[in-house]
Amino acid sequence: MATTMSERAGTVRVDGASEAPMGFSTEDRRVWLGRNPLLAVLIVAGAGLAVLAAWALVSDAGGPDQTLIFYTVKRADLPITVTESGSLQSQITTKIRCEVENVGYEKAGTQILTIIPNGEDVAEGALLVELDAAKIQDRLDSQELATERARSQKIQANVRYENQVTQNETNLAEAELQVELAELAVQQYEDEEGGTYQLDLQLIALQIQAAEARQVIAATNLKGIETLKKLGYRSKGQLEQARLTALSADKEVATAVSSRKELEDYTYKKMKIQLAGAVTSAKRALTQVGRNNKAQLLQAEAAKSETDRLLEREEEKLAKYKEQLDHCTINAPHDGMATYVGSHITEGATVHQRQEIITLPDLSVMEVKTGVHESVLDMVRQGLPATITVDAFPDRKYTGRVKSVAVLADHGEWHSTDVKVYTTIVTIDGVVERLRPGMSAVVNIHVERVEDVLSVPVQAIVQQGRDDWCYVDADGSVELRPVTLGKTNDKFVEIHEGLEEGDRVVLNPMSLVEEGQDNQSDIGPESGADGDAHQSDESTSDKPDADKRDGE
Repeated sequence: MATTMSERAGTVRVDGASEAPMGFSTEDRRVWLGRNPLLAVLIVAGAGLAVLAAWALVSDAGGPDQTLIFYTVKRADLPITVTESGSLQSQITTKIRCEVENVGYEKAGTQILTIIPNGEDVAEGALLVELDAAKIQDRLDSQELATERARSQKIQANVRYENQVTQNETNLAEAELQVELAELAVQQYEDEEGGTYQLDLQLIALQIQAAEARQVIAATNLKGIETLKKLGYRSKGQLEQARLTALSADKEVATAVSSRKELEDYTYKKMKIQLAGAVTSAKRALTQVGRNNKAQLLQAEAAKSETDRLLEREEEKLAKYKEQLDHCTINAPHDGMATYVGSHITEGATVHQRQEIITLPDLSVMEVKTGVHESVLDMVRQGLPATITVDAFPDRKYTGRVKSVAVLADHGEWHSTDVKVYTTIVTIDGVVERLRPGMSAVVNIHVERVEDVLSVPVQAIVQQGRDDWCYVDADGSVELRPVTLGKTNDKFVEIHEGLEEGDRVVLNPMSLVEEGQDNQSDIGPESGADGDAHQSDESTSDKPDADKRDGE
């Protein structure tokens, strides 16, 4: 079997195998590689370690005939870790952008007057960028004048509104007074005890009585003069005068009676209608005043609201321009390393609104961005502890925890049918020094620690289809024994069933498979054969007992 292994932290690549192990078809090999890619990778990696161990054992044994290496099964704790490589980045990276609006119709942007040198460490509050503020200052000056005008208009509108409120109250009070007077006039005219109508009736009644009294007096006087005229004591002229006085008295009585009739039949009705109409007119006037008051107040209120909104808009513009003026000076929000975004960023260059100028990573809090292979993705979860080693400082280890695991595979891996990697962020605990973004790092994610279990090196496992096997020392021969596997790390795998403590398993089972193929033998689960597959008739006589040495 020709197997090549290219190993980096977190990545093991199997280039291919020209032959399948004895009893294993090429299709079986593909099946078990697809079923458990992590274990397959670890087994291949372990095979490389077994080759090195075999070379060392052969050297110790004193000859090249030593081909089998054994490992004694024992109980121990099994730490489960996932090792991946990645690169450093800051936990807190602030993007410094141009927040100044593009001024003018041409939208030419804003010029950079001064900028901190690229890559320089800065402290919080340090000046990073100064932008040209001349145009913003001009707009700010004009806006201050516009704001003052709007404030003056608002004051005038408020005064007009208050005046309208007072005027409305006056108009309403006058209209209500007119209604009250009109209703009082009706009551005054129709009051049976002392109303105007009753007074008029009483006055006419007195006039009639006076006229009738004068009529009686005139009539009596006329009779007396007529008598005296007959006796010769009065003249004809005096008689005529008496007759005229009697006629006048009769006329006065008739006039007074007519006046009473006129008052009762016409004047009373007319006054009643007139007074009732006055009440109705006063009430209508009151309603009209209310409507006019409402309309005028709404107009005044609308004018007031308009000036309020106008002033609010102008003040917002003023505040915006002041903020824009502040944006022309950009200070560091925290400690970090100022890094230009592109080679076009320099003094004198023009930038536009929302354009990124500088990135400012906080170098005191760092994290590692790595990728977790899909085969171990279900083992890695948020909050797991981790150990980080930075290539630039190999003698120092950092502790950390898994911050996040991506739900989807990296975009760069979408077109790969064999490998899917999920971006994982691991934060480094505490405050760090001398670390820089982009430095290479290796992350060991501590998934769990399985205590007091049987385990064997991963290279001792042989897989066929869905079954796992081990070659086990059986009193001088080798038997192929089925095993049930548990959890695994990059070196050892847990054994649930099939082996007992003290059993000796072959660490380089591929040598048995290849030798069996050379001898056309059939050692595998199907044959059930037990034997020393590595020894031939020609080699057993000269091979020392050391070829079954314990490879612990």
